[in-house]
Amino acid sequence: MGRYDILRQIEKLDPERDNMRIMHLSFGYEFSWDSIRALEVALYRTYCAPSISALLDRTGEFKQRTQRRYDDTSLIMAEICKWGYLEGRGKEALERMNWAHGHYKIPNNDFLYVLSTFIFEPIRWIDRYGWRPTCDVEKKGYYYFWREVGKRMGMQNIPESYERFEQWKQEFEEKHFVYAETNKRIGSLTRDLFASWFPRMFTPLVRYTIYAMLDDQMLESFGFPKPLPVARTLVDASLRLRGRLVRWLPPRTTPHFFMDNRNRTYPRGYALPKLGPPKLIEKEEKFQERETPLAIHN
Repeated sequence: MGRYDILRQIEKLDPERDNMRIMHLSFGYEFSWDSIRALEVALYRTYCAPSISALLDRTGEFKQRTQRRYDDTSLIMAEICKWGYLEGRGKEALERMNWAHGHYKIPNNDFLYVLSTFIFEPIRWIDRYGWRPTCDVEKKGYYYFWREVGKRMGMQNIPESYERFEQWKQEFEEKHFVYAETNKRIGSLTRDLFASWFPRMFTPLVRYTIYAMLDDQMLESFGFPKPLPVARTLVDASLRLRGRLVRWLPPRTTPHFFMDNRNRTYPRGYALPKLGPPKLIEKEEKFQERETPLAIHN
C-alpha cells in the first residue's frame, strides 16, 4: 500500500454520508498518535471555561481519580471514533457517555463547546504537526461526525455548517475564557497527570513543555506561567520534525486507537458498562439489584 492510498480513499468519500468511515480511516490509520494528542489538548482547552471546570471540580472525580477520569473519557471517545455511533460498541459507548452526563445539569452551550473542540483541535494539531495536513473531506467529515454525535446527546442549536461552528467556537472562547480557581485546579491536576507518566526527575521539564504547548489565552485562564519564546520554538520544531519523519514511514495497515495502547487504569482490559464515576456505577448496580427480583416475579 502506498503512503497516500488512504488519503485517496478518503477524498472519494462523501463527508456527510460517509463521516464514520472518514473518522475511522483518518484517526485509526493516518493520524493514530496525533489524534490522541489532539483530543488531549481539546479536553484541556475545555477546562479554560469556568462553567465547565466548576462542574468537574464539584464532582471531585478529577481530584480523587485523575487517571481513571482521563482513561474513561478517552476510551469512550475512542470506541465512538473506531466503531461509529449507530450500532455495536460505538453506540454502546455513546449511551454510556449519555448515562454519565445525565446525572448532571450541563448547559447546552458547554456541551456545544466541548463538541466543537473535538472537531477543530484535531484539525489544528494535524495541520500543524501531522505527516500531512487534513484534506477538505476530512475537515467536513469530522464536522458531520461530531454533529451526529451531538444530536444523539440531545444537544440543541448545533451550528449548521463547519464554518459557522468554527466562528461560534471562537466567539465562545472570547467571551468565556477567563481565569478561575477551578480552571487552575483542574488544569493543574491534568498537568500533573501528564507529568506522572514520566520519571519523576523529568517532572519540571514536562510541566514546562506543557506550558509551551498552550497559547496565551489558555495560560491566562489557568493562571500558568508564560514560558520563554525559545521553549515554544523548540517544542513546536520538535513536533514538526516528528511529522516529517513519520511521512517517510510505511503506511499503517491496521487501525490503532487509544484502547489499543496499554491502559494504566485497566491493564487487564475494561468493560464499557464499568466506565464512569464509581459512585454512579455503585448507585446503578444497587438500583439493578432492587429491580431484578421484580423482573423475575413478573
